[in-house]
Order: sequence, then C-alpha cells, then structure tokens
Amino acid sequence: METKGPVVDAPKKSTLTPKAIIHQKFGNKACYMVEEVKEDDQTECPGLSIPQTGPCLYRCTLQLPELSVISGTFKKKKDAEQSAAEIAIEKLGICTETVDPTPQEAQESLVVRVEYLFSEKFLICDHPLSGHIRACLWRKGDLCGLVPISVIAAYDAKLFSLCRCINPEVESNSLLVIGHIMRAASTKLHESLVVSEQHLWIRKQSPYPQDIIESLMKEDGSQECLQVAAIRIPSSVEQSIEAVTLHISLKEYYLDIIANELGFEDAANVLISRNLGKASSEMRLFFAAPNSYALDPSSIVSNGKESLYSEGSLNLRASYLSGQDIFGDAILASIGYTRKSRDLFYEDVTVQLYYRMLLGKTPAGIYKLSREAILTAELPSRFTTRANWKGSLPRDILCMFCRQHRLSEPLFSIIHPFKTPSESSESYLKVAASGMNMIECVNGASVATNSKHLDSEVFKCEIKLTSRFGDLILQCSPKGCYKKQNDAIQNASLTLLSWMNKYFKSMIVPFEQLDETGDNFEVQICSETIFREIFDGQSIHNGQLDGIRCNKLVESIYMNSSYDALKTGVRSLNIEGSDSGNCPCSGSLPCIRYSVSLVVEGENIKEVIEVCNEFEFEVGVGAVISYVEEVVMQMSVGQHAYFTTNLLTSDLIFASAGDSVKMLALLSCKDCYMEYEIGLTKVAEPPEERMEQALFSPPLSKQRVEFAVQHIIESHATTLVDFGCGSGSLLEALLNYPISLEKIAGVDISQKGLARAAKVLNSKLVTNSDAGVQWTSIKSVVLYEGSITNFCSRLHGFDIGTCLEVIEHMHEDQACLFGDVALSCFCPRILIVSTPNFEYNVVLQKSNPPTQEQHEESDDQSLLQSCKFRNHDHKFEWTREQFRQWASELAARHNYNVEFSGVGGSADVEPGFASQIAVFKREWNLEDDVLKHTDIEHHYNVIWEWNSGNK
Repeated sequence: METKGPVVDAPKKSTLTPKAIIHQKFGNKACYMVEEVKEDDQTECPGLSIPQTGPCLYRCTLQLPELSVISGTFKKKKDAEQSAAEIAIEKLGICTETVDPTPQEAQESLVVRVEYLFSEKFLICDHPLSGHIRACLWRKGDLCGLVPISVIAAYDAKLFSLCRCINPEVESNSLLVIGHIMRAASTKLHESLVVSEQHLWIRKQSPYPQDIIESLMKEDGSQECLQVAAIRIPSSVEQSIEAVTLHISLKEYYLDIIANELGFEDAANVLISRNLGKASSEMRLFFAAPNSYALDPSSIVSNGKESLYSEGSLNLRASYLSGQDIFGDAILASIGYTRKSRDLFYEDVTVQLYYRMLLGKTPAGIYKLSREAILTAELPSRFTTRANWKGSLPRDILCMFCRQHRLSEPLFSIIHPFKTPSESSESYLKVAASGMNMIECVNGASVATNSKHLDSEVFKCEIKLTSRFGDLILQCSPKGCYKKQNDAIQNASLTLLSWMNKYFKSMIVPFEQLDETGDNFEVQICSETIFREIFDGQSIHNGQLDGIRCNKLVESIYMNSSYDALKTGVRSLNIEGSDSGNCPCSGSLPCIRYSVSLVVEGENIKEVIEVCNEFEFEVGVGAVISYVEEVVMQMSVGQHAYFTTNLLTSDLIFASAGDSVKMLALLSCKDCYMEYEIGLTKVAEPPEERMEQALFSPPLSKQRVEFAVQHIIESHATTLVDFGCGSGSLLEALLNYPISLEKIAGVDISQKGLARAAKVLNSKLVTNSDAGVQWTSIKSVVLYEGSITNFCSRLHGFDIGTCLEVIEHMHEDQACLFGDVALSCFCPRILIVSTPNFEYNVVLQKSNPPTQEQHEESDDQSLLQSCKFRNHDHKFEWTREQFRQWASELAARHNYNVEFSGVGGSADVEPGFASQIAVFKREWNLEDDVLKHTDIEHHYNVIWEWNSGNK
C-alpha cells in the first residue's frame, strides 16, 4: 500500500507570510533577534559513548510594542523568524485569512483606485506609474498631462488584481483591463477625470498645483539623449526579427518614441504587455492598439479583441514570449520607471537576448543557460548524485519552466510505497513478504534490487502540473523508489523534463506521438488543450528557422554528409598531444576548456561564438552534446582536439553569439560549419560504487553482502564479527534477513563511521522491535573502536568473521599482519575476505568489457599499466595471482582451508570476478573455546552496545 506524504511545494494561491503580516501591522517597530542554540544530540542513538553535536539550530525572539514572543529551534534562521511571527499573530488574534472581493466589490474598489492614481499624493510618491504620470506632464502641446490608459493597466498591480476579480480573462487580454478602467473613469469619475472619446487616454480635470509641477521639473533638468537597443518582432513569421535603436531625450516621453517606431503619432496607440523575465526587470512588449476601438468604452469589454483587430494580425512569436495575445508588430524593450529611483531605467535588448529568452522556455534551454554553455551542454538523462550534477537542479528547472509558461508552481507529493497509513509493523512485514522489485538509490543513482531486503523507509515522488486556475495539466508518477526524499524529487522532475524535452527539441514529432510516449515515462496528459497551447507556441519558433533563412547548417549535413557523419556529427577529428594515460571513464568528471567558432569554408572567415575556460561534466549521463562527449572519451589529460560539425541549429547560434548581424551574414553562406577546439585539463575519478554500478545491477556492494549472508545461513553461525565495519552497511543489511545470528560485533578505527553505524543500527533495531519482527534472533550488538591489526580477547572464537573491501585501504604489510592476527588470535571458524580484482579495472574504467579473444591477443601487462586504482584511498590492489598467493600461504600457516570465489563477472571469463573473495575455514575442536593468550589485555573501546533485554 502506498501512503502519500504531504505536498511539499508551493500552494496554488500566494498568501502573505507571518513576517509580512507583522510588518503590515507594526512596520519597523517589530524587532527580530536570532540566537544560535547548541544542543547535544544523544536522542538519536542512546548509549553512544562518542559525544555527538547536533545540527546548528536557531531561536528567534520577536519584540513588539504589545508583547514579546520566543520561537522554537529551527535549522534555518528564517524559519525561526517566521515561527516567532506566527506565534505573535496567534497571541494577538490577528486574522490572516484573505478573501477575494466579489466582482461588485472589486468594481467599487476599482473606482476608488483610479481616483487615487490621479491624486497629488500619488503623483509625488515613488511608484512606476507615478513616474509615467510625471513624464506625461512634460509632454508638449495638446499631449501635456494625457496619460495613456494602457500605462495605467500595465503598471499598477493593485488595479490589475481588481480587474482580474471582475473578469479572470484579463490575464491573456489586456484590452479588457483598459475597458474596465475606461468604464470606471467615464461613469463614476467624470467630474474629476476626462476620458478621451477618440483615444485611449485619461487626464485630470483640474490641473495639479503649480508648485508641485515646478518642484518636479527642478528634480531633473538633464537634456541627455539616450540610445536604447530594442528588438522589433514582426507579426508575420516570414519576416525576421531585427534590432532597432530608440533615441530618447529625457525631456521626451519614451512611450511616444516607441509609438513612432511602430508607426503611430503618440503613446495612446500603444499597448503594453506584462513584465517579462525577472521581477526587477522592466522588459516588456509594446504593440499597437486596435485600429478602431469603439467610442463606447464598454464595447471593449463586450466585444473583446477579435472584433477590434484585423483578422490574421496576431503576433504568434510575441504572444508565445509573453503569454498574452499580442497583435501587429511589437517592440521588445527594457525601459521604464521603478520604485528605486525616479530616473528612467533602461537596459539594452539584443537579438542574442531574444533567443536566450526563447531558449529559457524549454527544459534543455533552461539547463543550458544555467551552465552558460549553450553550444555544448545538454540536459542530462540521469540524476546520479547532487555532487556530480552541475547547473540548475531538475526540480529548479521544472519550477522555472512553470513560471515561464505562467503555470502554477509544480506540486510534489512524497509517497511511502510500503507503509500503511496507520500500522508501521504491517507495512514492514508486507515489504518482507512481497517479491516485487524496486529501485534503490546508490550514490544518487537507481539500481534494481529486491524489496524484501531493504529498509521500509523509501520514497517515491509524484508531480502534478496545474494551470493558474487550478486545472490539472500533467501528472507524472515514476515507479522508482529512493532512500532519500530529495533523490526521489529530483529524479521524478528529471523524468518529466526529459519527456517534455523530446518534443521541444524536435520540429517533426507530432503531438499524438508525444502523447503515446507518455506511458514510457509514467506521464499522463490530463488537459490536452492547455498542453497543446504550450507546445504549439514552441513549434512556431521551431518552424520559423527556415523562414529567417539561417538553417543552412542543418540542411547541408543532410545533403552533403555521409551516414556515419550524420550519425556521429563529428568530422575532421584531430587530437594533438602525447597520451598521458589519464582518460575519462563512465561516471568520471572531466574538466575541459573549449571554444566554438563559425567557419565559412573557402573564405578564411572564422568567428568565435562561445568560449569556456572551465567546464566540468559527468560522463555517461548525457550532460553534453553527444559528439562532444564522443571526442572527450578519446582524449587524455593534456591533449587538445579539433573537429567540425554541422549538427547545430541557428537558434542556438543566435542565443550564443553577440553580433547577430554578422551571424546572419555568415549563416546565409552556402558552405559554413561549426569548429570545436577542446582541451582536457583534468579528470576527477568516479567513486568506486559509481564505476561498479555502471556494469553491475545490483551493485557489487549488495552482491558481496548477499555472498556473506549465504555463508552465514549455510554455516548456522550464531556469532559474527565484521572487521572494518565502517558505517555498518553489512551489519544493517543482516537485520533484514531471517538468520541464526544471536550476537554481532563490528570493529573500526573511525569514530565518525562508528557513530553513523550506531545510529543506523539503533534505528533499525528499534523499528524491528516496534514492528514485532519475529524472525530475527539477534540478542546483542556491540561496536568497538580499534585497529583490526590488534587483538582483543572479547572477539576471540566467533563463528564467522567478515572483512569486505577493507584490506586494500591498508598498506600491504598491515594487510598481511591482519591476516596473521585474524587467523592466529581471533580464530573464527570462518573468515570471509574480499578485495578488488585489479585486473578487472580495465573493464570498469573503460565501461566496455573486452571479449575473451581480445584478452588473448592483447598484452595483459600493458592493459594493467593503463589502469588506476578504483578508489583514491586504496593503498594497493591485487591481481588474482597475488591474492591467491597471499591467501594460500596465510591459510597454510594457520591450518585453515581456503576457497576462492567472487562476485561480479565470472571465474571462467577474463578477467575473472570484479571483487575476489577468499573463504577461510577450519574444523572446530574443544580447544578453540580456550583463549590461549590470557595475558593479553583488551585493546578495543566499546563505542555502543545494544541488548534485546534492555530495549
């Protein structure tokens, strides 16, 4: 049974935070004082002798004029502050519920708001709209004091919210807002305001006081002329976008200049879109008002946009960019007034920025922009670990995608697949009884394994995308389960992003085919209409590439290239420099520096488009364009590669290049191609588990545990000691099996590892006890701190000892010493020792298992010389021959028999097992229970102990 956790992300409707409510009521009189709280963390693992410092916590004291409150402790300062504010709100009895006004109430409030906007108080305040009203007072002649209604509709958020309460359709049709403003001004405020019957403007009936006007004029006497770069987006998709320059004097109203650029006399003919991009930006689309807006302002509300615009004038590109209906040609510019300053704010808008904005509306584009590597990076297909992931995380990309398309924030529901809502004991037993397969996260990556041997605390994540009105659009329910909640969220987000990206990347995949692939990604389309609107807008821009005559790169490869070049994308590859032997492998993190240039063949023209001096990515997850990874995998550190390709589209080139005019000219040439120059500067080796995981499922660590468990079951052992237990992974796993063990012990020199092991084992033992698990017979668990090369009499004569992947972390002489101490002093009846097979590294590090014939033909010594140890902490790694020699001589010295086996691979196929194992056994006799070295003191310290009688 699946138990859903709480929805962990944003609500559908934004509300004020407790701090915001306190600020509204008390302003600067509210004083927050945050203090750090240090607490000992002994509750997680009672009896642990190692002092444990808990996480850094914070507590907040909020002082108000009427009272003072203290919050609880939190991991984040802001959470402590919000908690204190929430406590204060509750004690003061402040009502926090906000109720939207009815349409009638909103209509009345709209009249009050419009009247206030033309008051003297509003004129002198710092507000974006008041900046426009002041600028209108500087206009010459008959235009002086005339404020375009479109300006009021666009720059006053409160007024827009009231109009949305009256009619929600104003979200996509700004004309409706204008209609509501005109109706309020002409019918309710006709004594104080004048509304044009022929133009979309309003002015104050009586002029502002002269002293206020004069003071405003003195504030800025500058005659400076500004040159602002902007973009023209024609309504016809057959016409290219083009750069324009707005020449604006500070004594001119900038909207009049934009109106002139659009072919109109003044700003009354210009409509303004919502803000695009960041909240701090003033980037908007400016476009034409309808040619024949009705004399009766109410007709705008009743007739809507269709009756006012000529048929076919919808600007599809601008509409997709803004999420609103844009008609006619549009100017994209970043200019306006802000709350921070009364000066005119502006930023240049280039063709490059336009294409980056388009790119930012796609999943892969958001990732490319976050990495600042448009021509190289690609959205990865797998999420392995947080440390290996570069750029924006999948969850953040999905949230950004929803904001770009004006959807509600995604809803992430955490699901516990194997827990019932009420009885944890039943859920745990159901896990043990079920035979279903699940996905376990190993270092962030999912690996198939059997659910009955796993902890019941696993997570799945379900994602829902909804419109701003709450309509369900998409639902993604991946089947994978993960041990970490964050891994479940990130992997589910990436699954949904990867599915959507398939359509965004292609110009030819029909919607129906995309719908059919949803089942493969566990994605269900719930609202086809809304979903089609998103993708139809993108298809307009994909189809536009031919219209701007800049897609020669894609065309030429299909016409002139061979099948192999078409498949790989790499042509004229040249790698320079000596082979250092330090090569990337699956899971590694190579770091490259590169440059990408556009070259015109035969004309000696080469234009650098993108340069990056340090770019790191993970191999094997699709984090870069395929042909870049293909080339890097053939390089070693210190080498440089040069190659050409045709597999790039013009939208990516324009988004990366600074000079759009030059790019357009070069792309119009018949024979042009991209040239990459790549230098491999360093390679970070992947963790041992990641390398092994690339080839083995379940991973070798799980296979080693299974091997040990099988011998424990067959031997009917009642006591076990794990030499080098680390964080207790083997001991924890043993608690999931119905075995005969009654006493288990672990030894390690790392206090940090032992503390982690104690917490994990305590949690598992308590869970088993609360669940009433009957099939475990364990009565005692003890963890010791000490070196396994030293003898401790308390661990003498155990039935079985294990030492899995430990000795390679010691120097060879210490590993040999451990073998002698283990078999001569500890004397277990069975000792299982595993260590990496160095000969298998050539397979792991190349992720391409060689055939038996290749091994016979190649020089084994040369293969091994090119390999590195699997872990930077390994002091040595033995070949099969070295391991057999050590184990055989050790067994002979201490009267043990030894058998050789392994996991991962096969003994009969070169290069053998990936992890080689020696099982030492001896026959039991009465003398084994007698401790021979009675004079030897205890060398180990008890770190943590658990007894079933004291639970």
